[in-house]
Amino acid sequence: MTKSVEIVEVGPRDGLQNDPVLMPTDVKIEFVQRLIDAGVKRMEAASFVHPKLVPAMADSAEVMQQVPRVDGVKYIGLALNEKGMRRALDSRCDEVNYVMVASPGFGLKNQNATPQQTADLFDQIAVLAHDDGVPVSVTVSVAFGDPFDGEVDPKILGELAGRARAAGAVEFALGDTIGVADPWAVRRALDIVKAQSGDMRIRMHFHNTRNTAMANIYAAIEAGVDVIDASVGGIGGCPFAPAATGNVATEDVVYMLDRAGIETGLDLDKLIETAKWLETDGLKHPVESALSRAGGFPKT
Repeated sequence: MTKSVEIVEVGPRDGLQNDPVLMPTDVKIEFVQRLIDAGVKRMEAASFVHPKLVPAMADSAEVMQQVPRVDGVKYIGLALNEKGMRRALDSRCDEVNYVMVASPGFGLKNQNATPQQTADLFDQIAVLAHDDGVPVSVTVSVAFGDPFDGEVDPKILGELAGRARAAGAVEFALGDTIGVADPWAVRRALDIVKAQSGDMRIRMHFHNTRNTAMANIYAAIEAGVDVIDASVGGIGGCPFAPAATGNVATEDVVYMLDRAGIETGLDLDKLIETAKWLETDGLKHPVESALSRAGGFPKT
């Protein structure tokens, strides 16, 4: 297995977008600073979608104006269309993450587009990022199951990976939006995607809805994946997926990898402190992570 794994912290974007608490901009900046202090080098910080659809992300441009610009720290902005791509680039995002979709049921409700249409649009707008010299990545939502259509044929993941690579994506992520993946499905999907990914890095994005996220991460790392999305406290969920629950918790993932001797560069104690801060000051409600309750390995 790999000796190091890059954790992409998605708490400031995916973690907050479906929370009942609308975190003020200044508190979001404190959240970002706490993550930087914990060693986070790459994080999703903004989402350039229509504010009426995702009110929690309405201040994304303001957030990007105020985030600390620290050497080595990269901020990712999410975009679903040309307008979102332009806003992300105008807001000085270090990277733009575009969303394709693996199934038409979810795609038509979320982006008003089928899988092929999301790939076609990426062909058209990726050039905007290329012209600005900004890396662009692709995340495929509902890669392992659609809340409206059910099972997703993993062959579509290979097709979308090939489309993303041809359009110049530097990274391709499989998103388990509704938390239905299992380790065996992860391995099957990765076999298909790797055959089409070329030199794109592969990233995995798991939700812990059915308590399989950690097993899925283990399977992905065994298969050679070295980039994992996670959210401090396990906060988050997709506002367009019924009964969607949070992401896998960053501190839980880091604990598992630390115990395996896999480096992440993140400070576990500070991550746990940040999860507890979310409970007391940031969101002011309980979070889902195990480590925020149990702590790390007992110290003698």
